[in-house]
Amino acid sequence: MTHIAFRRAQPADLPAIVALLANDILGQGREDASSPLNPNYVDAFQAILADPNQLQMVATSGDEVIGALQLTFIPGLARKGAWRGQIEAVRIAETHRGSGVGQQMFEWAIDQCRARGCNLVQLTTDKTRSDAHRFYDRLGFVDSHIGYKLTL
Repeated sequence: MTHIAFRRAQPADLPAIVALLANDILGQGREDASSPLNPNYVDAFQAILADPNQLQMVATSGDEVIGALQLTFIPGLARKGAWRGQIEAVRIAETHRGSGVGQQMFEWAIDQCRARGCNLVQLTTDKTRSDAHRFYDRLGFVDSHIGYKLTL
């Protein structure tokens, strides 16, 4: 396997991140990877960069972005004032699925959570993503809660 690097995303990575989000059965209906990028993506990315509790990560192989996830650090009063790491929008390029990149990305993200003093790492996943559910189970995540969303 080639060397995979993990780093904070830069503005030049944004088109590749959006393309990863759109290259997915669910993303096809809710994302727009056309060029030029929808300004909402640029605005959201700038907000992520400006917030010290947000981290948009990319996995790269050489100059190519092959994976991405967003990591949010959440302070809370529950669990004796524990911080949580929230992992969302996980995507791996089709050509690298099943190669171990996803596991490496999660190990990196969990290490970031430990470094920030988080006591818990959590994520949400669409009910239809059965392959992802098996992957999260293998990583030791527990399907312990029911999540609800309200689209506005």
